[in-house]
Amino acid sequence: MRLLIISPLFLSAFLFFFLLQPPTFAIKKSYVVYLGSHSHGSEAKLSDIKRVKNSHYELLGSFTKSKEEAKNKIFYSYTKNINGFAAMLEDEEAAQLAKHPEVISVFLNKGKKLHTTRSWSFLGLERDGWIPVSSLWTRARFGEDVIIANLDTGVWPESKSFSDEGLGPIPPNWRGICQQDTAGFRCNRKLIGGRYFNKGYAAFVGPLNSTYNTSRDNDSGHGTHTLSTAGGNFVPGANVFGNGNGTASGGSPNARVAAYKVCWPPVNGSGECFDADIMAAFDAAISDGVNVISVSLGGDTPAEFFEDSIAIGAFHASRKGIVVVASAGNAGPAPLTVTNSAPWLITVGASTLDREFTSYVALGNRRHLKGTSLSEKGLPAAKFYPLISGEGANAADSSAGDASLCLPGTLDPKKVKGKILVCLRGITGRVEKGEEALLAGAVGMILANDEFSGNELIADAHVLPAAHVNFTDGQAAIAYINSTSRIPVAFITRVKTELETKPAPSMAAFSSRGPNIMEPSILKPDITAPGVDIIASFSLAVSPSGEEFDKRRISFNTDSGTSMSCPHVSGIAGLLKTLHPDWSPASIRSAIVTSARTRGNNLEPILDSATNLKATPFDYGAGHIRPNRAMDPGLVYDLTENDYLNFLCARGYNQSQIKLFLGKPYPCPKSFSLADFNYPSITVPNLNESVTVTRRVKNVGSPGEYFAYVKAPPGVSVLVKPKNLKFKRSGEEKTFQVTLKSTSTYGPTDYVFGRLVWSDGKHFVKSPLVVKQ
Repeated sequence: MRLLIISPLFLSAFLFFFLLQPPTFAIKKSYVVYLGSHSHGSEAKLSDIKRVKNSHYELLGSFTKSKEEAKNKIFYSYTKNINGFAAMLEDEEAAQLAKHPEVISVFLNKGKKLHTTRSWSFLGLERDGWIPVSSLWTRARFGEDVIIANLDTGVWPESKSFSDEGLGPIPPNWRGICQQDTAGFRCNRKLIGGRYFNKGYAAFVGPLNSTYNTSRDNDSGHGTHTLSTAGGNFVPGANVFGNGNGTASGGSPNARVAAYKVCWPPVNGSGECFDADIMAAFDAAISDGVNVISVSLGGDTPAEFFEDSIAIGAFHASRKGIVVVASAGNAGPAPLTVTNSAPWLITVGASTLDREFTSYVALGNRRHLKGTSLSEKGLPAAKFYPLISGEGANAADSSAGDASLCLPGTLDPKKVKGKILVCLRGITGRVEKGEEALLAGAVGMILANDEFSGNELIADAHVLPAAHVNFTDGQAAIAYINSTSRIPVAFITRVKTELETKPAPSMAAFSSRGPNIMEPSILKPDITAPGVDIIASFSLAVSPSGEEFDKRRISFNTDSGTSMSCPHVSGIAGLLKTLHPDWSPASIRSAIVTSARTRGNNLEPILDSATNLKATPFDYGAGHIRPNRAMDPGLVYDLTENDYLNFLCARGYNQSQIKLFLGKPYPCPKSFSLADFNYPSITVPNLNESVTVTRRVKNVGSPGEYFAYVKAPPGVSVLVKPKNLKFKRSGEEKTFQVTLKSTSTYGPTDYVFGRLVWSDGKHFVKSPLVVKQ
């Protein structure tokens, strides 16, 4: 045997080479191990927490060298509600853990970006979880110290959206109060005011007991939702039954807010917000020193301005420089339904977001239907269930037609029990139909649109597994039930939140439409904003469905309507008021209107969900709001008090009436055409050969030269004089004229639409052209 002798020099070189090589130890990563729920319930004792932690150590210890090593690996033990732990693991350890029968899932602890409850991301105020320096939020300091008033059902003051943590003193211009009540309502430096107005309501329903003497939102949750949408704080972790999880906030999250309760429980279908109370609230809010008034309410039918409490209150607010934003109404898609149409209001329609709460329906014929829902629970088991239509499940003493709508008392439990029930939309509430289905023994519900509702889908907090499908898909489900030779079956998936859906926005079918029946020469609505499935704070006094039979309570809820789109614009108006405190309400409206977009995120024209056809200015006004563009519009169409008075004169109001309206005499001009009212849109309801309208624009940017570009309505020629406007300074005003002339032999027999754009290459100041002969 020969002895191998290694020289010290060779050994040193070998060791040096070895030390340069990378280590081959297993790489550890952070994982989450999910074990489900706890046996101890929500109120855990200290002994329960220790027991759970020890069970985690023992489980992981069975895959490591010891229980002590497992304890060192775990850096989180979820011990109160969620059962599980987070630990530094090798890939092999994680793979082995995933096979354990007590383990539901094991997944990498990935970094997630901040998500909002979507509205403000969709509107461009934040991107992928961060807020750009160029955002209106940043530029306007998140609406710092602007005061937003809300005329509604009150507010739930304990909501985190109205916490005053981190806020400074109340702005010195606030002169309001926190009215004493019987329900423990308290204000703070965020929720700086609360008042209630119920005398008009009492005059209709009779004497009220002391429980009505409160600003607390204890009847509907509507006011809490709208006020938090306009000016609520950033609140992380907002969700509805785990869906849409993210950070909720209002449009002006640093605003101060005040609740003016004017709406009470409905009585005999007569409404719940009475004119006398609305007027009193406007009167108080104006004196209290607010900057923006948000009004998510209106009449069933349009009313003449002198007979409309909102129009009257808004006029007086506008005189004081207060921006008033109001909802367009929920009577769409029928034309001539828009309300709150006074020209000193910003009137808001409703459209969708690029987020959907999706629940799919699988039919036994292998057809899949895409629906929406916010059902808290899924079906009892992952299997197909028998499927029946409401029409086929009618009780002996009920008509098939009534049963198809799942009206109260029309269903036969013997036919429904254990099945998925198809209910047609209409007559009763969407969630109420689910309650009837549940009472009859259904395990799930497919809510199918009628033809009138078309493609409009609403995610509701149903009391049973449910999916809301459009008209076409609903007809497909019923056709399958009626045609199959086998027992019809279906399955409804659990709700899933989907983001960046296309196309978006689209106009909500319920959103009220023009033309403006009160004054056809004024385009209404002015703008559209998100108003479908909006997540915001909610009252803990009522259920998420608003139904008495529903005993659930949640801090955040979804709601849909122009009531929801209105406070989006109110919040943005608050930002603009903060950034441009010298702008008039008309200038703020002009900035919002002329910067809007008419195309969706697929770069195609915005659609009407009721028809799936291209929407028009009667649906969305100037288009969908773009906050970041509105902060720097270039030019604005301003209006003074005298402009509004001239408008009333041209409408036929005499000087005696205007004196009452104004409080002082005002001589009407000898000649003033409604066509010349300086609105940021141009509407000609009666084009007789040709019409010339005059407009006036104010430069609110840098000196520059603007050129006119026209997309003429079909059958109409458009001539702009002058074709260019040169501004030497900010605040300078220029006048121009637009001549519209029919080029068709017969002229347009219906409304046609176009656009006028003034641009300096950076700014694009767009005005809708709406014409009918």
